[in-house]
Amino acid sequence: MKIYGLQKTSLLDYPEKLACTIFTGGCNFRCPYCHNASLVINIDDSNTITEENLLEFLEKRKKVLEAVCISGGEPLLQDEIIDFIRKIKSIGYMVKIDTNGSYPEKLQYLIENNLIDYIAMDIKNSLENYPDTVGIKNFDTKNIEKSIILIMKNYIPYEFRTTIVREFHTTNDFISIGNLIKSAKKYYLQAFKNSENTIATNLHGFSKNEMLEFKELIKNNFELMDIRGI
Repeated sequence: MKIYGLQKTSLLDYPEKLACTIFTGGCNFRCPYCHNASLVINIDDSNTITEENLLEFLEKRKKVLEAVCISGGEPLLQDEIIDFIRKIKSIGYMVKIDTNGSYPEKLQYLIENNLIDYIAMDIKNSLENYPDTVGIKNFDTKNIEKSIILIMKNYIPYEFRTTIVREFHTTNDFISIGNLIKSAKKYYLQAFKNSENTIATNLHGFSKNEMLEFKELIKNNFELMDIRGI
């Protein structure tokens, strides 16, 4: 496993659980507004955490922590991810996976083998605007659609979320997203905040009032819809 970061304690990343968050390196997307650019491009392979050291940390903290969140980058890109999660589960932790939805087959395996307890999937944009938003020309969204269907039909707790950026998202996009994941249990709009660690520069978020307007437009499509980061 390529592990490039560890947040030792988090009260925010796993709902209602005291967790730590692991950051993997590498991603198949190049979202210009990605705030983890150092995990996507220009990755520093000299600054990693060994799997052995990480599992040792988890063993020591198992009486304190309840869950492990695996983020990235895109964790399911890793060839070793399934065995890695199996090792975490064997210690006794609940596991949350953050994914962009590109690997429905791996996701299905994890679900069917009871290896994950919570899924957070990024919905980058309306399907028609995925290519520009993820930085890949002619991007085929079929795996995104497969992952959405898979997540919504299974019993595992989940959430969908969209980080919204003025240069990439419009009102019509949110109407499309609202229909794409209609009846989802949880959907969050996340405020974009520029930083030195984004892939592109000169991008802008929406105001609080604008985000509230987007929420009002589609909130009835979901059991729960909320805004983060404002």
